[in-house]
Amino acid sequence: KTAYISSNYIEFDRIFTVSLFFPDLLPPGVCNLLNPAAIYANNEISLGDVEIYGFDYDYTLAQYSNLLHSMIFNTARDILIEQYKYPEGLGKYDYIPGFAIRGLHYDVKKSLLMKIDAFHYVQLGTAYRGLRPVPDEEVIELYGGTQHIPLYQMSDFYGKGPSLKQFMDIFSLPEMTLLSSVIDYFLAHGIEFDQIHLYKDISDAIKDVHVKGMMYQWIEKDMEKYILHGDETYAVLNRLVNHNKKLFLITNSPFSFVDKGMKHMVGKNWRDLFDMVIVQADKPNFFTDRRKPFRKLDDKGSLQWDKISQLEKGKIYKEGNLFDFLRLTGWRGSKVLYFGDHLYSDLADLMLRHGWRTGAIVPELETEIRIINTEQYMHSLTWQQALTGLLERMQMHQDAESKQVLLEWMQERQEIRSLTKNLFNPQFGSIFRTFHNPTYFSRRLVRFSDIYMASISCLLNYDVNFTFYPRRTPLQHEAPLWMDQLCTGCMKTPFLEEMVHIR
Repeated sequence: KTAYISSNYIEFDRIFTVSLFFPDLLPPGVCNLLNPAAIYANNEISLGDVEIYGFDYDYTLAQYSNLLHSMIFNTARDILIEQYKYPEGLGKYDYIPGFAIRGLHYDVKKSLLMKIDAFHYVQLGTAYRGLRPVPDEEVIELYGGTQHIPLYQMSDFYGKGPSLKQFMDIFSLPEMTLLSSVIDYFLAHGIEFDQIHLYKDISDAIKDVHVKGMMYQWIEKDMEKYILHGDETYAVLNRLVNHNKKLFLITNSPFSFVDKGMKHMVGKNWRDLFDMVIVQADKPNFFTDRRKPFRKLDDKGSLQWDKISQLEKGKIYKEGNLFDFLRLTGWRGSKVLYFGDHLYSDLADLMLRHGWRTGAIVPELETEIRIINTEQYMHSLTWQQALTGLLERMQMHQDAESKQVLLEWMQERQEIRSLTKNLFNPQFGSIFRTFHNPTYFSRRLVRFSDIYMASISCLLNYDVNFTFYPRRTPLQHEAPLWMDQLCTGCMKTPFLEEMVHIR
């Protein structure tokens, strides 16, 4: 690009000089700075103030292997064919690992699966109908000439809008892939379909896999195959109890399934670690609906009908509601820290309505940090930021030569952005970022969790009295982060002379 430097660009010589020696932009050791096993704080929180630890079960205490996704996909696909009488040709579709990412939105009426940022804009290049990307021009046309999705169409407090559904939990990955596969088949074979009924059929088929207990049976038959990090789960719970912390479990899963899984991970006496165990809680309704009373289960899991006037240690309870839970335990406010993987169903109500501390379990974090730590990512991001700064500063030059330089930089910047996106996922990129903004998922993560981590085993890396301090990340008008911003205070008003005639 030095061939295009003219006398107008003298003040940018320093930037260009550094850019020409791009490999030196990264000091030795800058990669691998982020620890995949670290805990990251959105809010200041001292574990020393936490007396009670609560946990969800699925994807919190129990982490599952990706093999489970294929089983869910295949079974729901077969339900569509055998029970809903969908075309047998769908049987040729298999689960595609890595097709979808968590946090995507699906527009039911437009059959679009897409990634939306924190400002309600669709990230162009990440809208799919079936298994094929939709051209950017078509996406903009579908939304009335804009990439923006109005607030009234967006997801509500629990991720559901009038026609938009946000897929927020890890179990939704096979659902998104099945939805895309069925639409792909229909489009390829010219089959007309009702978008709303199609979405409902697929949701119901996926729900059958869970409600009818098929998933529970697969896991129970081969726990070594499906359950990960069991030893670490035991170590976390045992350590907390040894430091006199109270523990409780609130899960939507049934007792027999939880019991077998916990025995596999923790041991036959796992219930001795918990002060309270609540199963089939029906979250998020558990946190908002006062109607369902607690019911006690005996040691065999049979339902008892006694009125519950206290919650006893070592006993198993079914259903209930948070308001009775608070009344019977007295566990309130910031002395309680609850961990879950679903930002809406597990954490939102507890943080916003009840003042509990919350910890989000985000297994994808480990993979994303390993990508961020690569030299390829760091180089791409650094050069992308340098180009962005150059574009912003140089756009005031309107001569033909300058415009040509700007055009080439814009094209190069777009290529680098696409390359960076593809490092995470070729279709949708990172679950945390669009090209430059946080994703809708990321904004909700910050809003509903005090801390977040890849798994609860990350707690083993910290003292039980450790205080997490979120870093003061600069706002856009605060401390300069990139070299192109260092001399912005010296900028003059380039168009001031053009405004003189107004006076």
